[in-house]
Amino acid sequence: MKTKHVLESSEVKSIATAAEAEALKNNWAVSICIVDDGGHMLSFQRLDGAAPVSARIAPGKALTAALGRRESKAYEDMINGGRVSFLSAPGLEAMLEGGVPIMKDGQCLGAVGVSGVKSTEDAQIAKAGIAAIGL
Repeated sequence: MKTKHVLESSEVKSIATAAEAEALKNNWAVSICIVDDGGHMLSFQRLDGAAPVSARIAPGKALTAALGRRESKAYEDMINGGRVSFLSAPGLEAMLEGGVPIMKDGQCLGAVGVSGVKSTEDAQIAKAGIAAIGL
């Protein structure tokens, strides 16, 4: 039998708090979603002023990063590189930069998806959240 790492609620809260702090520090109005390794939502927040569509995109980015076990940017890069068939990949919703998996010892614990500013800034916010738990 193997041991599986999982996100605990205290870690989810730490990630959410740190991601929100990064967004607020930069005056970025975004939506932030944290999911488990199966893409099930654990936390969601839409900051004041965030566009309504960001509330749909952030969970999609998180889901894509969790199920794919890689940053959602990898899919965006594949598609932009000409592999447009990836647009039909089942189960992947938002193949845009801003979804970052939460990895520990080679295992995916979940992911953070952010939407609302430039995609590099979305990823910056997600990574700041993950860094709060030392990963």
